[in-house]
Amino acid sequence: MKRLSSIKIKYEEIRMKSFLTFLLSGFLVFNVLTFISCSDMLESDSTRQLFDKELNQKTDSVFFAYGVMQAMQQLADQYVFQGEMQGDLVNTTYYTDNNLRQLWNFSANSANRYDSAYVYYRVINNCNYYIAHRDTTLLTGSTNVVINEYAAIKAFRAWAYLQLAKVYGKVPFFTEPLVTISQINSSNYPELDIYGIVSQLAPDLEQYSGLQVPNYGTNVNIGATNWNQNKNINTQLCFIPVDVILGEMYLETGDFDKAASHYTTYITDVALPARRHAHSLSSTLSLRNMYESLPSDMEGNGSVAGASNWRNIFQSSATPEDVITYIPMAVNRLRGTTTNVPLAFGYNYYSTSSAIDSLRVDEIQIAPSKAYTSLSDSADYYYYKLVVGGLPQQNVSNAKLGDMRARNIITRGEGEDSTKQWINKYNSGNIVLYRTSTVYLHLAEALNRMGYTDAAFAILKDGITASLLDTTRVYITDKTRELFQTRYPFLSSENISKFPVQTQSNGTETNFGIHQHGAGVTGDGNYPGRSAYQLDTIVGQKMADIARVYHVSVGMTKQDSINALEDILCDEYALEFAFEGTRFYDLCRLARHKNKAGLYGANFGSIWLSRKLQYKNPAKDMLNEQNWYLPFK
Repeated sequence: MKRLSSIKIKYEEIRMKSFLTFLLSGFLVFNVLTFISCSDMLESDSTRQLFDKELNQKTDSVFFAYGVMQAMQQLADQYVFQGEMQGDLVNTTYYTDNNLRQLWNFSANSANRYDSAYVYYRVINNCNYYIAHRDTTLLTGSTNVVINEYAAIKAFRAWAYLQLAKVYGKVPFFTEPLVTISQINSSNYPELDIYGIVSQLAPDLEQYSGLQVPNYGTNVNIGATNWNQNKNINTQLCFIPVDVILGEMYLETGDFDKAASHYTTYITDVALPARRHAHSLSSTLSLRNMYESLPSDMEGNGSVAGASNWRNIFQSSATPEDVITYIPMAVNRLRGTTTNVPLAFGYNYYSTSSAIDSLRVDEIQIAPSKAYTSLSDSADYYYYKLVVGGLPQQNVSNAKLGDMRARNIITRGEGEDSTKQWINKYNSGNIVLYRTSTVYLHLAEALNRMGYTDAAFAILKDGITASLLDTTRVYITDKTRELFQTRYPFLSSENISKFPVQTQSNGTETNFGIHQHGAGVTGDGNYPGRSAYQLDTIVGQKMADIARVYHVSVGMTKQDSINALEDILCDEYALEFAFEGTRFYDLCRLARHKNKAGLYGANFGSIWLSRKLQYKNPAKDMLNEQNWYLPFK
C-alpha cells in the first residue's frame, strides 16, 4: 500500500510538471510570436520586449492587454463548443465532427480537440505577469491612469479561473507568473474548486467595484475579402467589467445577495446608458410573412416588441446593442485568429461571396434539439387585440405562435432542404460572453433564490422601471418596491430617472421585459387591458409541468414557487442565449442550487439535469456530479 501511494504521488508530480512545462512553453511561444505582430487585428505600436519587467510607462501596458485579448481568441471556439454541445439545446448531424460528437454524448477523453485547460492558463499566465509587474501608481494630475486596466486584467484572470472550474471541477491555482523552469520544479500548486477559486479571487476584486473598463477606441480590421469587408472592433467590448464577473462568481457559489448587489452596481453605476437597459429591440415585423393565417383579432400584421431587431445583436460587428463583452475573431488568417464556430452552425464566415444568403453550407454540424424547437414553437405570443369600435392597442390577447427569437436566428430549409436548419448567431464572427440581458436574467435568478419571485418575474415581464412603484402593478409586493429603492437601488431617488416609465412611442430609453424579445406584448405598460403573461398563471403552469415530468409532489409553498420560477428562467435562458456557449454551465449551476435547496430530495438537481440530457443517451451517469466535468489536460 505504501509503494502504491508513492507511485501515485510520483505520477501526480509528473502530471503537474508536464502540465506546467507545457503551459510555460505555450506562454513563451504565444507571447513572443503574437504580441509584437504588426499585422494582427489586435495590434499595438509598443516595441517594449515581453520580459521587460519595468511596466512603468503610461502606455506600455496596452501591449500586454492586447496580448490577453489574443489569448482569449485562442479559447473562443472551445468555450462555445464545450458549453453548447454538452447542453440540451443542440443535436448532432451526419456531418458532425467526432470531437464535437464526443462532447455531445459525454464520451470525450483527454485526446479531444476541444478539451484543453492550457488555453485558459495562457490567459491566466499573461494576466499574472501583467499584475506582478505593472506600476499602478501612475497619475495624470490626480487621476490614476492605469487602475481601470489593472482591474480589467484581474477580471480576465477571474473569468478564466471561473471557466476552468466549470469545465474541470478542481484545477491548479497560482497567481504568480511562470517564466522559469525552476518555478515549476519548486512549486506545489493547490487544486481548487469553484468555491475555493471565488474565495481566493473575489475579495481582492471587490476593491475595484464601480470601475469602468478601459477604452482604446475602435480598431478597424482591414483586409477582409468576404461579405463582411472591414470589421470594426470596439475595444471597450473586449473587456469584462469587474462587477459583472463578481456577480457571476457569487451567483455560481450561491452568494445571491452579493451577486445581486454587483449586478445592480454594474447597471446603475458602471454601464454606459446604451448598455444600462434591456432594450426593446423593437420594430414592426410582418407576421403575415411567416404564417399562412393569424388570429382574426390581431391588429394589423402584429406589432412585435423585440423580435425583428433582436437578430442585430449578432450581426453588428462594432457596437452591437445589448453586448457587454465579446471576443472578436479575425476576418482571415492574415489578420489574426479565426474561428470555426460559424461553419459548425452552417455558415462560412470566410467565404468570398458578397451575399450573406450564399454563405450557407450544406454540411451543418450542429442543429437545434427537439427540446429547443418544442420550447420555442409552443410558446405563447402576446399581441394587441383588435376591438371593433374600441381604441387601438387597448387590449392584449395571445396565441400559440411561438417565440420569435428562434425565427430570427434560424433559417429553415425548403423543398429538398426542408430538414436543414442554419443558425446565424455568428454572422459577425464574434463570440459573445456577456450581454445586458445576461446581467438582468442572472439578477433575476439571484433575486428569485432570495425569495423575491415577483422581482425576478418583473425582469421578464415589464423590466425594472419606475412603473414598478405604481401599486397598480398588483403582482409586485410592497417589500419588493422597497427593495428596489434601498437594497438594490434601481429606483432610489438618485437612480430612478435612469429607468423611466415605458411609453409607447416617444423613444425614451428605458427597460423592457426580457421575454418581450420574442413573445410580443408581455408588459402591462399603461394599457387598460392586461397581458395574459402574469406571475401566478405562468408559475402555476410550470408547477404543474414539474409535478408531471418529475413525479414529485409540488405544493404551494414559497420554495415551490422559487423552484418553478427558476425553471421559467431556465427556459428564458434557452430562448435568449441558445448556441452562445453558456447552456451546459447554466444547467449545472441551477442543478447544484436545486440539490442544495433539497426541496424534492437532496439529489433533485442531479435528476433534473439528467432528465434534460437523457435524449443523448450519454456515455456517463449524469446523476453523478463528477461526470459533469471533462478530463483535465
